[in-house]
Amino acid sequence: MTRKSQPQIQPPLSRRGGVVWLGWKLVIAFSVALCLLALLRIQLQYNSVTTLSSPLSVARSQTPLHKYSGDRPKLAFLFLARRDLPLDFMWDRFFKGVDHANYSIYIHSLPGFVFNEDTTRSQYFYNRQLNNSIKVVWGESSMIAAERLLLASALEDHSNQRFVLLSDRCAPLYDFGYIYRYLISSPRSFVDSFLHTKETRYSVKMSPVIPEEKWRKGSQWIALIRSHAEVIVNDGIVFPVFKEFCKRCPPLGTNEAWLFLKQKRRNCIPDEHYVQTLLTMQGLESEMERRTVTYTVWNVSGTKYEAKSWHPVTFTLENSGPEEIKEIKKIDHVYYESESRTEWCKADSKPVPCFLFARKFTNEAAMRIVSEGLTGSSTNTTL
Repeated sequence: MTRKSQPQIQPPLSRRGGVVWLGWKLVIAFSVALCLLALLRIQLQYNSVTTLSSPLSVARSQTPLHKYSGDRPKLAFLFLARRDLPLDFMWDRFFKGVDHANYSIYIHSLPGFVFNEDTTRSQYFYNRQLNNSIKVVWGESSMIAAERLLLASALEDHSNQRFVLLSDRCAPLYDFGYIYRYLISSPRSFVDSFLHTKETRYSVKMSPVIPEEKWRKGSQWIALIRSHAEVIVNDGIVFPVFKEFCKRCPPLGTNEAWLFLKQKRRNCIPDEHYVQTLLTMQGLESEMERRTVTYTVWNVSGTKYEAKSWHPVTFTLENSGPEEIKEIKKIDHVYYESESRTEWCKADSKPVPCFLFARKFTNEAAMRIVSEGLTGSSTNTTL
């Protein structure tokens, strides 16, 4: 008798279809998740680029721009000091009799240093030091960090509408009234800013954030309108790049200098580039008078020591008399060779002397200026 072969048992059709459908669902879900992750990554990159390219976007994202509605705008004097203020007696004369409602004073000094009757000859500086000051090293990013701290403190007072950065050896060339009208009347910041072509300080490592065509150089001594001060304080993108890639070469012959050169780093002075580059990146050059209001003369003495120095020439008792001060006050334009640009000095679209302050002065030079009354009002009456 022939034995019949047993038929092979097959799983029900519905169960087999369910397994296939479940597999497809997993594939579809995984594909959708990958698409969402890709879209999220593109959106984050777009937001990052938009933040860099949109004027004032950094400031708006953190601190709102405050429009001042009062009738007594203040001029904030921001002193960047090594320790004390050697020319305090000169500034005491400058502020004497001036309405306190017209100005504010802020000093960045050594951490823990207090301005009181034991450390300054002027009561205008009593307790005007920042309590959150840091140790500053010339030629390093700590210099611009200190400037940002000064601006942040001054921005807390909404009456402060103009902000002028000064060194501890700066001297005013005019009286308070003229300087106040000069800066308050102008709707622009005064920021020395020009293309830097002679010496290569820009590093391609900055390029993901800072385009080379936006790289600028200029004096660190700036006078700002409030909205520009807020942009600087709220910047969280450009400053870290400067901190990482814009550094001064240590003194030659040291191990630090050897390592610096071995790593093929570029010598870079942060405070000569940061504000200029940041405001240019934000598209704010049209809102600036591209010059400084602080006069500095570099390496004109011809001495072997000063010709190699990166520091400005010092005004002494001998070269700070009436004729020298008068010559500074007569300057009405600045020529920028790298751009073939002549900047005619204006405030509120009116011709004015270029400089309100000068540096750097010895105590004896400042005493001569005070005793001979060389800081009076300007003959320019258009302001």
